[in-house]
Amino acid sequence: MNLLVVLALVGPWPAVAAARRLADLLPPKAAGLVLAGAAVALAGATALALAVLVGGGLLHLPQMAAAGRMSLPWLVSTSPAAVPAALAAGTALAVAARLAARRWRGQQALLRRTWEAVDAHPVGGDLTVLPDAAADAYALPGHRGRPGRVVVTAPMLQALGRRERDVLLAHERAHLAGRHHLLSRATRIASAAHPALRGLRAPLAFHLERWADEDAAAAVGDRRLAAAAVARAALAASDTGRREGLLLAAATGPVPRRVRALLGPAPRVPRGRALRVAAAGLLAVVAFSVMLSVGSAYELHEYVEQARSVVRGR
Repeated sequence: MNLLVVLALVGPWPAVAAARRLADLLPPKAAGLVLAGAAVALAGATALALAVLVGGGLLHLPQMAAAGRMSLPWLVSTSPAAVPAALAAGTALAVAARLAARRWRGQQALLRRTWEAVDAHPVGGDLTVLPDAAADAYALPGHRGRPGRVVVTAPMLQALGRRERDVLLAHERAHLAGRHHLLSRATRIASAAHPALRGLRAPLAFHLERWADEDAAAAVGDRRLAAAAVARAALAASDTGRREGLLLAAATGPVPRRVRALLGPAPRVPRGRALRVAAAGLLAVVAFSVMLSVGSAYELHEYVEQARSVVRGR
């Protein structure tokens, strides 16, 4: 059981590398879904593996052994390290749960503060223009029954031409339509479960911006215009330091890479050996981690049954 758990906890490291490699080969939408899905699956496998270790240690409590009609001497003799392992796993689970809860609360507080600030200004359709001094624009997710909004400051609008403004608004609307904030939030919270999963957050942020870039380019029908708008918005924007993966914006992320991509042809799903190898590698590593965690849970069940059989055999 402990060996399976150890392998399950090591699995996210190669899985993250495989996910990042595969994402670089896919169109932005598929890449974003792959990265977020891998983060959630690996976080679940990690949590299950740690829970199995905690469960194995709890069986060594005299009260638990008696309630389950298990032989405590047999449990102690077969798994002498179960209690220390359970303490370590329980600590890791508690730290991960606390970190995930803190991130959730922080994002909810950010959403609430932003909506309170935006509600003080008039809205036209899904657009709110703020009279701030700094150039900024972002997609504000819906909150408490209110639909999402595109929020733009007056200086940002002034920095762009009319057609560039169309690109900016289409980009932010693409974030809302694609519900990109949910993918970002899920990955950010899931990354609390395992340190390797933090390596998925930056690639996901990039591919979500690329996803919105491509939707905006398709909406205006001009990829070069979209590239120019992204570059100009990035030059005009100020770093607010308040997004935390929730308020997605056209002027964020590695802008030069995004501009280069927009100046090239529209992305398509590639064909070739590299794609097949990357996809197979990711699927294999993620599935392996999940199966190891499930297998360790099954072995815990067998462990309990063996301890009970010792009592029944007396």
